[in-house]
Amino acid sequence: MDFMNNKLAVAISLAILSNPVVSLAEDDDLTSLRQQIDDVKEEYEQRLFELEKRIETARAPQTSTSANAFNPAISVILDGKYAHFSNDPENSELPGFQLGGEADLGESGFSLGHSELALSANIDDKFYGSLTAAIHDHDGETEIELEEAYLETLGLGGGFTIKAGRFFSGVGYLNEQHEHAWDFADAPLIYRGLFGNHLRDDGVQVSWIAPTDLYVKVGAELLRGDAFPAGGAAHDGVGAYSLFAKMGDDIGVSHSWQLGFSHWSADVEGRIGEHHHHDEELDIAHNPSFTGDSYINAIDFVYKWAPNGNPKNRNFKFQLEYFDRKEDGTITMLGSDPLETSNYDGHQKGWYAQAVYQFMP
Repeated sequence: MDFMNNKLAVAISLAILSNPVVSLAEDDDLTSLRQQIDDVKEEYEQRLFELEKRIETARAPQTSTSANAFNPAISVILDGKYAHFSNDPENSELPGFQLGGEADLGESGFSLGHSELALSANIDDKFYGSLTAAIHDHDGETEIELEEAYLETLGLGGGFTIKAGRFFSGVGYLNEQHEHAWDFADAPLIYRGLFGNHLRDDGVQVSWIAPTDLYVKVGAELLRGDAFPAGGAAHDGVGAYSLFAKMGDDIGVSHSWQLGFSHWSADVEGRIGEHHHHDEELDIAHNPSFTGDSYINAIDFVYKWAPNGNPKNRNFKFQLEYFDRKEDGTITMLGSDPLETSNYDGHQKGWYAQAVYQFMP
């Protein structure tokens, strides 16, 4: 009995002595865990501080850019060139066509051709503005002309874009390009005959790009109808309109194509030829004035090739355009006495094709 009591006492004593050891081990684990938490917290706070510094650094240039967001992009394009024509530019004529003011071939030899001063800027996140002034010489005098000035929407949604102001029409392929971007020194003959180099007017253009893999763009324009080849700004300043459609796609990575269809129509009132004759005045008694309806239909095709889609070293471009114009109305010979008037039913058509290969020697 005493032995059993002693054994129980020893066991209880050992148990009591072992409790402090367990407690000390648990305290060490808790201290270690707290230290780990403190280390993680300190590391997190340090990373958060560094991230805040990076955000502040990134914001600094944005603030500077925002202060200049309304400063326009300004570019000056000097179109210096040497040109030689098989026909005499001083007496260039195109029989059967009433020519517009810029239908001249230009100057032979060295000249500072159609130079431009362009300004453009995002007005805000919804509108973009562009202004282009053309500077050129004529009969020894420097002339400045407002070539384009328009507003264009940004992010209108649904693939729609609206342009309003003075702009080159979407009719044809070459028409929307400025002269300095042409591949040759002068416009194709049919462009000179129909448009006097460019079809440009004041108005509104609405275009839509389809959400398809195939590039599809359609558009319509309401125009004032005062600029050649229209005239008179009929119907209270809405005397012309146009429709156009363009589609295209890539063929692999090195080839691409585009096909376009266009229609332009105008009610013309008193259109007078504006062709400039060098070193002589146009005799007004022999200047016809046309009043009537004018319609132009066109088709254009462009093919481009560049190795792996990179045109830097080598590229090839082929373009073709065909135009068909019909006019029905009356012609009055200004200055004639008595006044001469006759009916007119005209049909002109023409086309051009050109190919350009560029390479890096």
